[in-house]
Amino acid sequence: MKFDTIYSGLISGKEKLALVGLGYVGMPIAVEFAKHINVIGFDINEKRVNEYRNGIDSTNEVGEAIKKTTVDFTADPTRLREARFIIVAVPTPVKEDNSPDLAPVEGASRTVGQNLTPGTIVVFESTVYPGVTEDICIPIIEKESGLKCGVDWKIGYSPERINPGDRVHTLTSIRKVVSGMDAESATEIQKVYDIVIKAGTFMVSDIKTAEAVKVVENSQRDINIAFMNEIAIICDRLKIDTAEVLAGMNTKWNALGFKPGLVGGHCIGVDPYYLTNAAEKLGYHSQIILNGRQVNDSMGAFVADAAIKQMIEAGMAPKKATVVILGITFKENCPDTRNSKVVDIINRLKEYEIEPIVTDAWADVAVAKQEYGVDVIPFEEIPNADCVIVAVGHNEFRSMSMMQLKALFKNDIADEEKVLIDVKSLYRMDELKASGMRFWRL
Repeated sequence: MKFDTIYSGLISGKEKLALVGLGYVGMPIAVEFAKHINVIGFDINEKRVNEYRNGIDSTNEVGEAIKKTTVDFTADPTRLREARFIIVAVPTPVKEDNSPDLAPVEGASRTVGQNLTPGTIVVFESTVYPGVTEDICIPIIEKESGLKCGVDWKIGYSPERINPGDRVHTLTSIRKVVSGMDAESATEIQKVYDIVIKAGTFMVSDIKTAEAVKVVENSQRDINIAFMNEIAIICDRLKIDTAEVLAGMNTKWNALGFKPGLVGGHCIGVDPYYLTNAAEKLGYHSQIILNGRQVNDSMGAFVADAAIKQMIEAGMAPKKATVVILGITFKENCPDTRNSKVVDIINRLKEYEIEPIVTDAWADVAVAKQEYGVDVIPFEEIPNADCVIVAVGHNEFRSMSMMQLKALFKNDIADEEKVLIDVKSLYRMDELKASGMRFWRL
């Protein structure tokens, strides 16, 4: 069976490409490919599919482009039978014990298998540990389809590198790692991705290597941020400003420029667990990666404890204080709340019998309530506070003046009793000092 005609078939319009999973990763890929070829976009979430059909982009990843796209959005899995190139981009979270949760990938594999046409190439983009694509996905697809991998269909892996909310490092401008089960599939996969990836593709020798690339690159970032977070903890005890220390360090040519912060989201806060889980199965226990994870997972509680300490030093009883948190998404200027570590701040404050008020114009209110039990209220409805925690660096918060920040506090308390917690070090030190407020920043 010939697989080297898929690219030419897509370009000529005779063949179709399908996306399985239309979230923050899959939907932008579908929209970009649809500028050049025929694309079917499939998702089991009918509400999401209908939103896309009606020109609504709840992810905010493509914006107005959703209204003009030619992607054929559907919740009907049988439509996958029309495609000869299928990309799977479903979530890969972790369970409560931080072990990989492969249920979405396994479910997608079953759906693909039940609707697989002979002569198709299937490419997984979901982040997994090395071996998942070949050891778990292939057997499921073969069982459901009755078709033999390598004979009737072929498979590859190309790790997603989309950075939600990033308008600079976009899908087309980030170099794409590609791989296939053999030379023929790898070459065809590379040609297909080259249709949309302006930055070019980078082919690696096999699927396991491509899987490892993704979990290693994010584990590297996680470890570097963990080091910065540890430095922030040390600087806090030394009573010196972390941001100033790092600004000085970054004057050296070989400084890496990392900053402390809350490490959540669907990649950096998750992928290291996939890598260490694979290592554990081979008898190796991580000495660095898991320790970095422990540091980063502790930072929400560290911030909350700092807020409690500042409130006590300001002379207030924390249990009676009104605490307002600005932001709940896992990163700035993005509606994505997956694995948000702001929730760790909230949960820690609740241990002190504090029910914080949360506002975030970017976040999906329904998702925050469903996933975390957190009520997100409009900014104009937040009460005057004793303590304000600026947890996310949304542009709306970053651009606030000291006068605007002061206006968030109760009128009947002195400036030195107003506690401002600047998690992202958004505000200038000279302005913070001049404000007269009691402040703390990570």
